[in-house]
Amino acid sequence: MHSPLRVGILGLSHDHAWDNLPFLAAHEDATIVAAADPNGPLTTRAAEEYGCKTYASSIELLSTEELDAVYIFSNNAEGAELAVKAMEQKLHVLIEKPMAASLAQANQMVEAAKANEVKLMINWPFAWWPQLQKALAMASEGAVGKLWAVKYRAAHAGPAELGCSEYFCDWLFNPELNGAGALMDYCGYGCVLSAALLGLPESVTGMTGGQVKEGLTVEDNAILAMKYPFGMSSAEASWTQIGKLTSYTTTFYGTEGTLLVEPRLGGRLFIATERDPLGSEVPVLDPEPELQNSANQFLHIIRNDAEPWLLTHPDHARNAQEILEAGMRSVETGSHQKLPLG
Repeated sequence: MHSPLRVGILGLSHDHAWDNLPFLAAHEDATIVAAADPNGPLTTRAAEEYGCKTYASSIELLSTEELDAVYIFSNNAEGAELAVKAMEQKLHVLIEKPMAASLAQANQMVEAAKANEVKLMINWPFAWWPQLQKALAMASEGAVGKLWAVKYRAAHAGPAELGCSEYFCDWLFNPELNGAGALMDYCGYGCVLSAALLGLPESVTGMTGGQVKEGLTVEDNAILAMKYPFGMSSAEASWTQIGKLTSYTTTFYGTEGTLLVEPRLGGRLFIATERDPLGSEVPVLDPEPELQNSANQFLHIIRNDAEPWLLTHPDHARNAQEILEAGMRSVETGSHQKLPLG
């Protein structure tokens, strides 16, 4: 028998923390030792819900507590810096998507994980949808032939309208802390899907437009188009869409068929082929325990010295970060950006 993994929480301003911490707290093989955030109401909530110690500084927590691993739910820029510091202390790291605010930070994180021989896992919320896991497996196994396109659209009416906390919105609307606006927040999902299935594209073209909302200092709508030697992909982001139609829908296009994935837990998976052009629903079973939630996966890769699963692997998140950065450069210059970036 081994002792439960001692986990520290670095940052609580990312609202996704409250979706993931319950899984960790319920896990018999882990203990939440302490949580840190400069915002008092957030650490108070953590203490009340998980009975852990609290700190106003993540650096103080790291220098004080004896840990095995950390969860990071800070802003994108600070989170990347904290991840490197934690890995330099030989701690395993789970960090919320997109992993960093810049490609340079993402590269530093991947290098730190390798140099210190620790696990680095990136949590993309849609990674735990059984129907998406099934679609990825089918696409990888050639169920629709050779893939030539991945399409993903992430959209809602806006962070504030969605009910995101003031702490989350404060940095989502800050291009230095977030890395951009809606582009960084939401295009990353399509980028990591494309990177995981097709690798790095030859070039990326980005466009932001409309600026539907007044008073924002960041873009509220964006599209990234990725060109591959055999095909193309797209990632869309919107903070201005009314209603849920088309939101979070995923499509994989192959030479022999099409896979369409409905969003959220409970969503369905469909496949269309030449013989079945209108498409049929694909049965989806419950995933294995290590693919049911972020805590199960994190503890699985640590205890079994395993590689993070496809969508949580740092190499794919790092490549998604390069696609995002190329897209931002394209927006700034009005030109296609060839990859790899110089």
